[in-house]
Amino acid sequence: MDIKQAYTRYFVQAPVLNRLILINIAFFLLFELLVIVGILFKTDLSLLKGWFSFPNDIFQYIQKPWTIITYGFLHSGFRHILYNMLFLYFFGQIFLNIHTGRRFLNLYFLGIIFGALFFMIAFAVFPLFSGIQSHMVGASAAVNAVMVAATIQSPNSPFKLMFIPITFKLWWLCVGLLIWDVIQLGSGTNAGGHFSHLGGAFIGYLYMIQLQKGNDLGTPVEKAMDWIVGLFKPKEKVRLKTVYRQNTKSQNRRTTSNKSQNPNQAIIDAILDKISKSGYESLSKKEKEILFKAGKG
Repeated sequence: MDIKQAYTRYFVQAPVLNRLILINIAFFLLFELLVIVGILFKTDLSLLKGWFSFPNDIFQYIQKPWTIITYGFLHSGFRHILYNMLFLYFFGQIFLNIHTGRRFLNLYFLGIIFGALFFMIAFAVFPLFSGIQSHMVGASAAVNAVMVAATIQSPNSPFKLMFIPITFKLWWLCVGLLIWDVIQLGSGTNAGGHFSHLGGAFIGYLYMIQLQKGNDLGTPVEKAMDWIVGLFKPKEKVRLKTVYRQNTKSQNRRTTSNKSQNPNQAIIDAILDKISKSGYESLSKKEKEILFKAGKG
């Protein structure tokens, strides 16, 4: 298997969650490699990370507006990226049991953006940070957004910790991690980072509450991503096509069969209402299959 085949198999054809994790790992390895090269040539190349990390000062941010996104793909060490990617994989799989990959990406980027906003607001409001210049890296805010959204979706999902013969519920883990973030707000080490985590949790909660009302807060993010991707797509030349008249009866039969394959929207809405009231575990096997097929569609 050559490099192109491996890239197609393990990245292009991989689920969106796996691709996102691979992108985070790739950026981590790239900047770690730059540090090593800098050491060998006695040059501090670690300063390059400052051009992609998010600053606490709004005037610095104006000079580097891209950092509101790029900081979420950088990490400060192996343990930092390890824990973030493990939690992202765990909670991301639960979220993707129902929702599409596009919706998952919308939530992920909303978590990054709101984490940055909470970080900057904390430094501007609280005297604890007075006179401190700081930069932030890490996907923790995005992970917290996915964590809270997945917990609202399936609060009673069971899980077990290694070497502990006790079955926990998902909301126990979520609440425990959020309480830890609140406790750490008064610490001087990474208090700004914990404000960022809570920003991600906030948008994760708001996103799911609005989604249950039929409002997708991630629509602007999705449109922005489509616009950015469109900039790099080569424009296709318009070709004239010969159109043949199709048999109306056969066309109607195809339309009817397509409709029969897709679950009725009213049924999907009723299932989502059931989830909002009783949780994902209250669904029957047939209802879960309907949601799974709708999400894939």
